[in-house]
Amino acid sequence: MKVVIVTRLFAPEVAAAAFRLKALADGLAAAGHQVTVLTTKPPANAGTQEFPDYRVVRWPVLRDAGGNVRGYVQYASYDFPMVPRLLFRSADVVVSEPPPTTGALAALVCLVRRKPLYYYAADVWSDALVAIGAPKLVAGVMRAFERFAMRRARGVVAVSEQVAGRARDLGARDVEVVPHGVDTDLFHPTDDTPAPDVPYFVYTGTMSDLLGAGVFVRAMAIVLDKYPKARLWFFGQGNEEPMLRELAAELAPDAVTFGGVVPPAEVRRWISGAVGALASIVPDRGYDFAIATKLYAAAACGTPSIFAGVGASATLIRDNGLGLVADYTPESVAEQMIAMLEGDRPEGERLVKWVHENASMANSGRRAAAWITENARRPR
Repeated sequence: MKVVIVTRLFAPEVAAAAFRLKALADGLAAAGHQVTVLTTKPPANAGTQEFPDYRVVRWPVLRDAGGNVRGYVQYASYDFPMVPRLLFRSADVVVSEPPPTTGALAALVCLVRRKPLYYYAADVWSDALVAIGAPKLVAGVMRAFERFAMRRARGVVAVSEQVAGRARDLGARDVEVVPHGVDTDLFHPTDDTPAPDVPYFVYTGTMSDLLGAGVFVRAMAIVLDKYPKARLWFFGQGNEEPMLRELAAELAPDAVTFGGVVPPAEVRRWISGAVGALASIVPDRGYDFAIATKLYAAAACGTPSIFAGVGASATLIRDNGLGLVADYTPESVAEQMIAMLEGDRPEGERLVKWVHENASMANSGRRAAAWITENARRPR
């Protein structure tokens, strides 16, 4: 089949969605399909990457101050040029990644052209907007876009049972659960760690008010009383970064460092040398169903995680022994950080083995590709 993937993020850009869609494109190409990816020009710090098995079509978009395609104007700068490109491109199947504006416009084009759409739901965006207290009008409009995309889609690929349940609530007809994964070619243990003589924790990825990484900065102020040489490194960006910098300057000025956005190879080095990797989701805001993908990256590097919060991410860690779970309080987080500093850590080799057996991005891509292939060929 001729398969067209529409996504604002794609490798080599450093983002979970970019890795996930590359794995899907790889899986579809390996299944013998002719794949075209309609995406954006990556930022300069993303580097370059070749894709010999399929075609990647890129165009420039507006990015925010941090270099992200994040925000309604930024989404529109991708979505509107995407429409004519998709409308006049030969395709048997279209796959769309969020945001819902992209999914809705892709669904509209597929409706006009009578082509099947598959929606890759790594999240429920309208739920996230409600969780962060977005204006009701904004959340309502995005909910309408998301509902239209899922109802018009022939099938939805969801990354968890919780997301699948919400997709069905929004009208999805045929839903397949393909769990999150991590690119084990990019993330694996390495001895080339950047600070071998310093005990440190690392936080990677988005710093948003929904994730609430400030709890780790506050916890560091407590940890330093017992382990004054401990350090915390942040890599990534997000709307909470300015607040986190101010908080760190106030509570732990010499112990918390912000390294910005760095390539995956550099992230791998920092994770591999860390005492523990940190992840959080602010509880009871309607987002507890989400799984922090950074948990998989940490385990792939042989490093345990500390998760602050409740819900699916906490269950993932507890059920599989991937680290420790803390209540979403500085005191509870500090207690678990100190426990890891004192040696309460699972064996790294077991974590790596678990990822290869249960959370390989390549396996997830092949599974999603196989389901889309089978579903698209099913008589209607």
